Amino acid sequence: MEDFLAPRRLLLGPGPSAVHPRVLRAMSTPLIGHLDPMFLGVMNDIQTLLRRVFATVNPFTIAVSGTGSAGMEAAIVNVIEPGDRVIVGINGVFGTRLATVIERCGGKAIRVDVLWGQVIEPDSVAALLQQSSPVKAVVLVQAETSTGASQPIEPIGAMCRQHNTLLIVDAVTSLGGMPVEVDRWGIDVCYSATQKCLSCPPGLAPLTLSNRALSVVKTRRSPCHSWYFDLSLIADYWAEQSRTYHHTAPISMIYALREALRLVEEEGLPARFVRHQLNSRALVAGLTALGFSPLPPPDRQLPTLVCVTVPTHIDEAAVRAELLRRFGIEIGGGLGPLKGKVWRIGLMGESSTEANVLTLLNALEEIGIRSGWVSTPGAGLQAAAHTYSVGR
Repeated sequence: MEDFLAPRRLLLGPGPSAVHPRVLRAMSTPLIGHLDPMFLGVMNDIQTLLRRVFATVNPFTIAVSGTGSAGMEAAIVNVIEPGDRVIVGINGVFGTRLATVIERCGGKAIRVDVLWGQVIEPDSVAALLQQSSPVKAVVLVQAETSTGASQPIEPIGAMCRQHNTLLIVDAVTSLGGMPVEVDRWGIDVCYSATQKCLSCPPGLAPLTLSNRALSVVKTRRSPCHSWYFDLSLIADYWAEQSRTYHHTAPISMIYALREALRLVEEEGLPARFVRHQLNSRALVAGLTALGFSPLPPPDRQLPTLVCVTVPTHIDEAAVRAELLRRFGIEIGGGLGPLKGKVWRIGLMGESSTEANVLTLLNALEEIGIRSGWVSTPGAGLQAAAHTYSVGR
């Protein structure tokens, strides 16, 4: 069998994003034991850096061994018990998955369904909190990866505190690319993934719990039905005072996450958020000039993932295939009811650059000219360039 040589790709899909060479070098660091004092120091560094990205002082801030879906599962199975009533916002694939996990835990999912591309309005949550009391938790996806919609969180956090209800937030496609204010917004459980805006390979799920969420975990009526994701056990591995063995941590991935978080720290979160916002606006301007329209309303569009509807006269799958084959550019198609109708274009972390925006628009224009659906060469590039010129 021959050696595998990965092709050069421009990763502009919904994940993974591009990875900085420093992060790749960190992964080649020699292994040490997962209970080695030096490695435990690396874990301490990660906790400190994650607290800054999550904007929290929560002592329980860790990286779960597994992808973002592991973070999702850990968040739900530790908090939700049989019979618990849980309000869950469903405006895309990942809200739907959360409802499924809640029900598998024996919880009662009180669904707030809205059209894909829309967001869950705070007033809808407020009404359900009044009608459905007691409610154990409200669960929301801040950045719905399947639609590009940005969910408001802060007003709902205040409501949850008034009703003694936990707030659980999926920040998989937002952490490190747009504000995630765990303490200020009153979020009790927040999880993410390394391969999106943190620009680290997939394999870890940052997770933070407030003290009141941790109290719920520790006073459950029944044991957590997942041993691997039992946070009452994992807590002792990450706690500096105990360091009780739970499982063998993915050492190389921990190295990688530490370096990725150092890069975030060096850039600074405010500058990072501005960069993501500007590149997103430029891409939306360019795509709009080419005839594509964003799925979410203007004030609800993510800066980390652009989701646009594709006109029916364009074979969206064929264009995506040509982008990959001829240009080495990856973008994502739609999921569920949006399959064949939208493109999902990720501008996350290292992938969020002006050069990448212009490269993608140039490739789309070339394909569009050859296929006949672009009549004004340069329109997309000019619109993006204008956005950059006035946005700085």
